[in-house]
Amino acid sequence: MIRVDNLTKAFGEKLAVNAISFSVERGEVLGFLGPNGAGKSTSMRMITGFIPPTAGSITVGGFDMVQNPIPAKRLIGYLPENAPAYTDMTVSGFLGFSAELRGLAGDAKKRAVHRAIEMCFLEGVIHQSIDTLSKGFRHRTCFAQSIIHDPDVLILDEPTDGLDPNQKHEVRTLIKRMGEKKAIIFSTHILEEVEAACSRAIIIDRGQIVANGTPQQLKHRSDISGAVILRVGGISGADLKQKLSQLPTVRKTVVVDEDKFRVQARVFPQTSAVDGELARSVGELAIREKFQIEELHTEEGRLDEVFRSITLPETVKEATK
Repeated sequence: MIRVDNLTKAFGEKLAVNAISFSVERGEVLGFLGPNGAGKSTSMRMITGFIPPTAGSITVGGFDMVQNPIPAKRLIGYLPENAPAYTDMTVSGFLGFSAELRGLAGDAKKRAVHRAIEMCFLEGVIHQSIDTLSKGFRHRTCFAQSIIHDPDVLILDEPTDGLDPNQKHEVRTLIKRMGEKKAIIFSTHILEEVEAACSRAIIIDRGQIVANGTPQQLKHRSDISGAVILRVGGISGADLKQKLSQLPTVRKTVVVDEDKFRVQARVFPQTSAVDGELARSVGELAIREKFQIEELHTEEGRLDEVFRSITLPETVKEATK
């Protein structure tokens, strides 16, 4: 549904987006991750045809966004950054206007507006002018206009910005459900949203794609992926490290916390260890040595650690270690 090839955007001498390429299929929710200024919004504005690329190509549903923009744009619903809207309109008036812009009229327009209001939980504010709405309801209203015509492609720039935790959960659930039948890209810097709603994620930094994979694949890139957390009583940290070092599956052990009653350690696997092998050998050692086991589990990795390791400059990484 979406194909981006060597997409580039320069503003004067500044290269905001540098030759990125990716595709999104129907039934896929792609999270577009990156620090502020990484090029996320610029990429989305080019994909929607809002600004032209300096180089590269974009096709949506087989239509070239530069050469044949009208049929490409008909397939897209777009929630821009900061959720702009005509603030002197009521919610129902704005959504009716948005439906007309999409070529809907009569009963089709009424059904579309009713559906968008219901999906975005706007029933209580439909007669209010947009300038009287809270930030959360204003954002929901702009989200509703993006789905008013039931598009095949959704481009959402920070779709949960300004929402409270309950509203964020509602929007993430809605995105995940719609993503079963649509091709969706949404940008975010909130890592928990990627795990909650995305089937795949791209990390962009300084205008370039630096990682691309499922959330699980990205978490496997974490330094702690596959490590075992062990908390036991009746032994000191030094003695625990010494005993664990004798296991062929153990690469190193780091004591995370220790007091006179217990010690907690993170045990890192050898690169040759297969899944589950480290946890079994550590558990067998703990039983054999009669440790008082309080906790033993394998870590799956953390997206925040992967994101930080990829996007922070080397000088900052060293300074914050």
